[in-house]
Amino acid sequence: MSGHNKWSTIKRKKGAVDAKRGKIFTKIIKEIIIAAKEGGGDPDANARLRLAIQNAKGVNMPKDNIERAIKKAVGSESVSYTETTFEGYAPNGIAVFVECLTDNNNRTVASVRSVFNKFGGNLGTNGSLSFLFDRKGIFTLRKEGLDVEELELEMIEAGAEDLETDDDNVIITCSMEDFGNISKKLSEMGIEPEESALKRIPNNTKELDVESAKKVLRFIETLEDDDDVQSVYHNLEMTEELEAALE
Repeated sequence: MSGHNKWSTIKRKKGAVDAKRGKIFTKIIKEIIIAAKEGGGDPDANARLRLAIQNAKGVNMPKDNIERAIKKAVGSESVSYTETTFEGYAPNGIAVFVECLTDNNNRTVASVRSVFNKFGGNLGTNGSLSFLFDRKGIFTLRKEGLDVEELELEMIEAGAEDLETDDDNVIITCSMEDFGNISKKLSEMGIEPEESALKRIPNNTKELDVESAKKVLRFIETLEDDDDVQSVYHNLEMTEELEAALE
């Protein structure tokens, strides 16, 4: 299978810059709350909650934090979040898709619009850019202790489209429809992913010079720093030159 997934390369390279523990915990806690509110507080009966808890464990979130988040959804401290998305262009025509979870939509709209304006981007209407991205299942596994060849055969059988490895990780990509099959197969094999989620993968990417690309990445990082923003997807080409400039 192909060993070259531009999207996962971008996310891994940005990982060192992005790994702000508190921010990551905040985003996962929100996902736990909305999953539990939607489908109940029992992860055995709620696939979305089970996935959110799995991702929480992948970033070593304490069990107490997870349990408190579930109580916030189904207990007396109940908090309500709504899901909202934004689409637009970063500087130099880079397409951007933003997913948010918020308890105050007016605040979120103002914050996201402010970032687009500050960096010279253009916020579009919902649906205007969704055709540029495909929904894909992305599973990130720790490579240590895995028989990658056996894993690859099992994943192909379960519907995986791509399996990529580096020194530390194995990243599996599948269609949205096969997400459940891959998740079930990994569970049967006793493998717990560090992260698993449906992501928006660009159909094609756009290459910029290093300085222009850095400006786009600063724009993206500013969006990601907003507590209401869960994920930011884009179609910036991660060239070797840009990767070297970020190291």
